[in-house]
Amino acid sequence: MTFRARRPVRTLLATVLCGIFPLLAGALVMAPPASAAALVEVRDFGENPSGLRMYLYVPEGVAERPGVLVAAHYCDGSGPVFHLRTEFASLADRYGFIVVYPSVTRPSRCFDVSSPQALRRGGGGDPLAVRSMVAHVVRTHGADPDRVYVTGMSSGAMLTNVLLGVYPDVFRAGAAFAGVPFGCFATTDGTGWNADCAQGRVSRSPAEWGDLVRGAFPGYAGERPRMQLWHGTEDDILRYPNFREQIRQWTDVLGVSRIPALTDRPRPGWTRARYGTDGVQAPLEVISLYGTGHSLLVDGMASRAIGFFGLDEAV
Repeated sequence: MTFRARRPVRTLLATVLCGIFPLLAGALVMAPPASAAALVEVRDFGENPSGLRMYLYVPEGVAERPGVLVAAHYCDGSGPVFHLRTEFASLADRYGFIVVYPSVTRPSRCFDVSSPQALRRGGGGDPLAVRSMVAHVVRTHGADPDRVYVTGMSSGAMLTNVLLGVYPDVFRAGAAFAGVPFGCFATTDGTGWNADCAQGRVSRSPAEWGDLVRGAFPGYAGERPRMQLWHGTEDDILRYPNFREQIRQWTDVLGVSRIPALTDRPRPGWTRARYGTDGVQAPLEVISLYGTGHSLLVDGMASRAIGFFGLDEAV
């Protein structure tokens, strides 16, 4: 897919969305029905400046003090569709954590990862609404505030990067499937789409990328969330150079060497690297998928994200 600078933004965005959804519809696995637990909408969960909808999945065998996973959909998707087409609910049935599915109501069905308010702590927008959802679950379901995680695909992967930057004291780790670095999609004209970033034409030094994250929450000196990154080499929507730029960003933010502690091939076509340590819960784990386009979350990838978070462990 080729983007031209003179194309109208609305036309461009519609073209992109039409290209994304068919790919995703075939790539996301249908989660098998595993229990009588149901997805429910929570209508009054707190501050919600961008009008997101909140869908909640609490498994029948929920743990006594459960962890929380925010699972964010792709453009033109929704919380209920992401619930049906991914394995996170069935994994919640198995391990007892709670899943929050935020759902966009604006016409693009894309999360706001570009506006100035979304890219700073307390600025408003979708990140603040998701923060309210997490607080609601902790408050009403006795969830463990020290075991809160976020994952997402495409637009949801971008939101994952943003949430880890804006609310590092809320989320302990994230897993981004086909995303871009924090701040890469930033715009000031209200369009919400950054073609240079999408096409992989934005490149910065590790320190410059890191400063964007640190600037989202000035003065924060606490522990930074761990990150897991996934990207296909043939991604033509959010192109593969964004994978490299995310690695530059998060190695700098996490203060780890850009020389991997481990590099291996867990499956044919997969190249995995771990930074900081070589363990399953390294500060940064990245997986490159050779020959794969803008379609992920298959072949047990969701369960690998859950393992990276530690949500498959008894507490």
